[in-house]
Amino acid sequence: MNKIGLIIKREYLSRVRKKSFLIITFAGPLLFAALMILPVVLMDISGDMKKIAVIDETSWFENRFENNDEVTFAYFHSDIESAKQMVIEDVFDAVLYIPLPEMAVPSKAELYSTRQLSMTLTSNIRNTMKKEIEYQKMMASGIDPNVVKSISADMDVVSIRFNEDGSEKETFGELQFIVGMLLSIIIYTFILGFSGQVMQGVIEEKSNRIIEVIVSSVKPFQLMMGKIIGIGLVGLTQFLLWIVLTLSIYGVFAVSMGAEALSSGTLMSEQIVDSAAASESVVEIMNIVSSINFGEIILTFLLYFIGGYILFASLMAGIGGAVDNNTDTQQFTLPLTIPLILGIVLSTYISNSPDGSVAFWLSMIPFTSPVAMLVRIPYGVPYWQIGLSLVILYATFIFSTWVAAKIYRTGILMYGKKITYKELWKWLKY
Repeated sequence: MNKIGLIIKREYLSRVRKKSFLIITFAGPLLFAALMILPVVLMDISGDMKKIAVIDETSWFENRFENNDEVTFAYFHSDIESAKQMVIEDVFDAVLYIPLPEMAVPSKAELYSTRQLSMTLTSNIRNTMKKEIEYQKMMASGIDPNVVKSISADMDVVSIRFNEDGSEKETFGELQFIVGMLLSIIIYTFILGFSGQVMQGVIEEKSNRIIEVIVSSVKPFQLMMGKIIGIGLVGLTQFLLWIVLTLSIYGVFAVSMGAEALSSGTLMSEQIVDSAAASESVVEIMNIVSSINFGEIILTFLLYFIGGYILFASLMAGIGGAVDNNTDTQQFTLPLTIPLILGIVLSTYISNSPDGSVAFWLSMIPFTSPVAMLVRIPYGVPYWQIGLSLVILYATFIFSTWVAAKIYRTGILMYGKKITYKELWKWLKY
């Protein structure tokens, strides 16, 4: 056991001291924090004022486009070619041309510009024209638009789920979908990335003949387990550092933004009048966030990462011990990665039916459960299903370790022979 500990220490320290590990560890939180902070910053940054010339041959949309802090509209009765020239000369950012329709109702508009306009601006123009056309059609049909507006209604359907103890909990499908998809992609990347490092390390030591020196002091099984555990600890370290650093960066940003808002006097008396509405928004956001059990998510992520990693890493170590170079690994690694890829491909289907039979069985099959179960976790999964899935996953790891150890022990000192599935089967029967 002491020898396994030495191997674990060697594998762990040799990787965490690499520049690549430090760069990824510190660059990852900056990226994750930027994904949370950037939308907030962009909301406070107003773009350049856009000036749009409008040539409306139909006269339907005269003074219908509203000016705001981002765009102003100027109406002209000149020809379109003159307006295009003004755009080219940067007098206007764009010209909106609404030609006379062949039929009675306008159905097309052209927007000319020298630079790409935002989708928001284009969408606002389209919606304004759509509303005006609907208004004119209702007036032509003798329908009072105010009556239509008064009878229109919004309907909000709140999803409430019963917990196992009978209590009720409000759920938000959009947030659960985003969290589930994000978790599945992260664990897929982590499992394949770090289990692949195990295989690459074995192949490198075997090709350099270092393995011959190492196995003279330790048993092949001890070497394999030391590599798996050591590299796995590197993955856990990186994941935990990502969580701590991301939350720290976001926390510092939140505090600084709050201090800046206070020092710049943004909390003025006229804004305090709207404090009730702001409080309601804060409460709604808090309810949405609290609907996700982040403690359960982090715990299950760690359990499924450890289980999925040691399962795939043990088999990858066996493959690394059997082959001499990376080219020969293709035929053996593909069957292992296909189940994880299948879990990613079916993750949208699982999100649409997290309690369905397909989602259930993908959560039980050990080669797909790390991805499939993490897609389901935000929606709420019975604890007995999580427990059963983890038991199957870790039990499969024990069996896979036995299989990988027999392959590893036989192939670690074998050179220059093309390995086939038939040859691996013979090794298993030794």
